Amino acid sequence: MSDIDKFFSEKNTVHNLSQNELLQTFDYLESVKAFSRITYKSVYIIDYQKKTFEYVSDNPLFLCGHSPGEVQQLGYAFYFKHVKPDDLELLLRINEVGFNFYENIPVEERKKHIISYDFHLVKDSKKNILINHKLTPLFLTNEGKIWKAMCIVSLSQNNKSGNIEILKDGSDEIWKFNLSQNEWVKSTKIKLTERETEILFLYAQGLTINEIAEKIYLTPDTVKFHRRKLFDKINVQNITEALSYATNNKLL
Repeated sequence: MSDIDKFFSEKNTVHNLSQNELLQTFDYLESVKAFSRITYKSVYIIDYQKKTFEYVSDNPLFLCGHSPGEVQQLGYAFYFKHVKPDDLELLLRINEVGFNFYENIPVEERKKHIISYDFHLVKDSKKNILINHKLTPLFLTNEGKIWKAMCIVSLSQNNKSGNIEILKDGSDEIWKFNLSQNEWVKSTKIKLTERETEILFLYAQGLTINEIAEKIYLTPDTVKFHRRKLFDKINVQNITEALSYATNNKLL
């Protein structure tokens, strides 16, 4: 087995595709390209049959000095080149536990699930950046294997690697993987109060504490009180981190 093959579970190896399965993908990349033009995040399309990237969007922050075409040509060799050894082992473990989890999801629900995790990219300057991957199935085979998946890459809001979660679209359930105990733990998505949501929206519009207080008929100290409760609830240190967390976790 080659190093790159370690990223591809035998449980999800796609060997042959029927004509009906192939028809799923008709002209779909045009929609992906349009999406990549309007987001600051990087977009990858993974082909699990060919064990490579079918598409990589142009975002210098996440390409480590390569062009999108070069990253596409490198495929998973990109990670062996630009991920430090400890995090590379972490990625292989995430790959294993992620496919084990998906195997136990009913086929008709697999497209609704998203796996999220963080790891470091090593840039040419030897500086590390902590990034987040969110990956969800695009196309399944008739037997429910993931044929193609979309991966969205962004800067992580955390301060260390890991943070492995699986979320289901439309559900408040979150499954978090405990690395030390080697098990998935079920939890519930954090919910913001109406006041916390209102304050976040106003911060996003660029308003100051005094302006927010005037707009929602509270004192500045009361706004600060709600802001501190929000920071504690989602475990962030400032309003920029709070906005990032709320956006990335669909809390707004």
